[in-house]
Amino acid sequence: MSISMLMLNQTTPAVELTAGGLKMDLFLPRLKKDKVLIVMGATGTGKSRLSIDLATRFPAEIINSDKMQVYEGLDIVTNKITEKEQCGIPHHLLGILNPNSEFTAKNFCDMASVAIETTLHQGLLPIIVGGSNSYIEALVDDEGYRFRSKYDCCFLWVDVSMPVLHSFVSDRVDRMVENGMVDEVRKFFDPNADYSKGIRKAIGVPEFDLYFRVEPYLDKENRAKMLKEAIQEIKDNTCKLACRQLEKIRRLRNIKGWNINRLDATEVLRKRGKAADEAWKKLVAGPSTTIVAEFLYNFSREVPAPVKAIRDRDHNKKCLVA
Repeated sequence: MSISMLMLNQTTPAVELTAGGLKMDLFLPRLKKDKVLIVMGATGTGKSRLSIDLATRFPAEIINSDKMQVYEGLDIVTNKITEKEQCGIPHHLLGILNPNSEFTAKNFCDMASVAIETTLHQGLLPIIVGGSNSYIEALVDDEGYRFRSKYDCCFLWVDVSMPVLHSFVSDRVDRMVENGMVDEVRKFFDPNADYSKGIRKAIGVPEFDLYFRVEPYLDKENRAKMLKEAIQEIKDNTCKLACRQLEKIRRLRNIKGWNINRLDATEVLRKRGKAADEAWKKLVAGPSTTIVAEFLYNFSREVPAPVKAIRDRDHNKKCLVA
């Protein structure tokens, strides 16, 4: 059974879970505000995975808020979610800009505002997800966009302890190298490039500059040494980015008073295979589903959440809902 977000704009549903699915009796007047979900977290914590999980449980579309992933190209370097991983869920602001163009916080706010309204107009929930917290802050708190006055907002924060996250990030960079990151950046290399503009600001691009410049003149041993140093620099800079992202989220929560729901995914990254998937369901996906159900449908936390609210779209058949 599909659940239209248009219903959410008009009524507050009373939901009864039955063996056959969801049963809703609709009543009460129109709600004052549309609803928007924002998924936050440092790089590597599982934000994209959670957004997909939620978009297959609730009628939703996803709006990217990672300022590097908005550019076209360098999919490995920027760690873009693949088409297969998207599970047929429409993604806005993902891989759409010329790599050499500039993308400011204002650009994001303007484009995200349009994407939010487009998604809501279809009766769907906008899920904003990405690691550029300064852009999210600009969208939510800039009075010019009247975000707070127009929307009710639910914030989810996927958190992982830094020592565990740093280890995971290091392993992830190694996997990116195995998947062809070096060749991807080599094809993009320009000795006259400006690393302060466009997609070239992304971690994983400037770190290879010196290596590509001297690579033709090095023997095999020194080439391998310089490559290893460049990869280590990428790991170090990614860990520094994660620390900055965490500091920003804590500031938004503790100083600015944002009501952010924290989900601890540390155990997920400590485990592997089936054990990791079970930890994800128990510690992240399950609690998040309950929080979002309460946010959308005024559920009590004591009432089981509708973990199988299936999207009313043919393309969703590409994904299996756990």
